Amino acid sequence: MLYTTGRLAREAGACESRYKKMAKYLGGVRKYGLNTPVALDKILEVCGFDDALWVLRCTTENSDRFNRLLACRFAEEVLPIYEKEYPKDKRPRRAIEVTRLYANGRATDKELAAAWAAAWAAARDAARAARAAWA
Repeated sequence: MLYTTGRLAREAGACESRYKKMAKYLGGVRKYGLNTPVALDKILEVCGFDDALWVLRCTTENSDRFNRLLACRFAEEVLPIYEKEYPKDKRPRRAIEVTRLYANGRATDKELAAAWAAAWAAARDAARAARAAWA
């Protein structure tokens, strides 16, 4: 389970209204404490998906690997939409694969950067094609 604290959330620039909502739920900052861990699933329950996703930037333990793998899962959910429109373009799929390898220590920074650049190029190409279709 991933955790954050009130202090980490504050230092990361948490939205004041959402911070106060969570603090109120916990019984107040003085009672709960700024350094007491709060589980990510509790933030999801109280504040919703957007805030739980935001909290991934300020967890008590390094969550880079988890964050990368979660991003891969999200990207894989929408990949069929892209591949239906551009079935021969494997750049986004390859970027997901390389990101997963990187998260598991099996790809280099250079390989990740190349896959990232190719995926962004694919996104730009798709955006241009969409604009042209509406022109």
